[in-house]
Amino acid sequence: MTLSEAATRLAAVNDTIARNARIAGRESDAVTLIAISKTHDADAIRPLIGAGQRAFGENRVQEAQAKWPALKGEAAGTTLHLVGQLQSNKAADAVALFDAIHSVDRPSLVDALGRIAATGTAMPRLFVQVNIGAEEQKGGCAIADLPALLARAADAGLTIDGLMAVPPADVEAAPYFALAAKLARDNGLAGLSIGMSGDYETAVMLGATHVRVGSALFGAR
Repeated sequence: MTLSEAATRLAAVNDTIARNARIAGRESDAVTLIAISKTHDADAIRPLIGAGQRAFGENRVQEAQAKWPALKGEAAGTTLHLVGQLQSNKAADAVALFDAIHSVDRPSLVDALGRIAATGTAMPRLFVQVNIGAEEQKGGCAIADLPALLARAADAGLTIDGLMAVPPADVEAAPYFALAAKLARDNGLAGLSIGMSGDYETAVMLGATHVRVGSALFGAR
C-alpha cells in the first residue's frame, strides 16, 4: 500500500465516521478510529502512520512486541490497543506495551491486572469485553456476570473505561450494539468499543466511542 492509497482509504473511513456521527447528533471527534493492524508487518503499517493514523489495534501480545516498539518510536502520539483475548500470564507484557486493553473478560485476568496495578505501575485504559451474543466460541463475560466483574475490578483498584463487544456474524448488528450501549449506560461506563469494517457506520450511530477497522484501511486479506 502506497502513502497515497493509505491516505485515500483513511480519508474515506474518517468521512464515513463524521457523516454518521452528524446524523446521530454526535461530534465526530468523539469516535476513535482504531486501525486493526494484526497480521500486517511494519512496512504495511507505515503508510497509514504517514497518512496521519495514530491508533492501532493488535490481537496478540507476542506479535505486537515484535513490531510496535520500533513503530511507536517513529510517530509521536501513536497509541496501541489490544483487541484480542489476553492470557493472564501475558498481562504484565500487555500492560507494558499497550495503551488500552479491550478484552478484560474474566475474574482471573482482573486479578492479574489488579496485582500489577498494586505495584504502582501505570495502567492502560481498560474495557470489559461482553459476550453480547452469548456465543460459546467467543470471548467475553456473560451479560449476567458483568456487574460482578465490574465490582471485582473496582475492588482490585482498576478503573474500567468502557465495554467492548463483537456481535454475532452474518446478522444485523444494530440490536447488539444498542444492547451494548445500554449496558454501558446502566453501569456508568463512558467508553463503547463496537463496530468493525462491515458495520462501523451503524456502531457510530449507536454510540461507539471506538471503532475497530481493518480491511477498509488495509484492504482485503
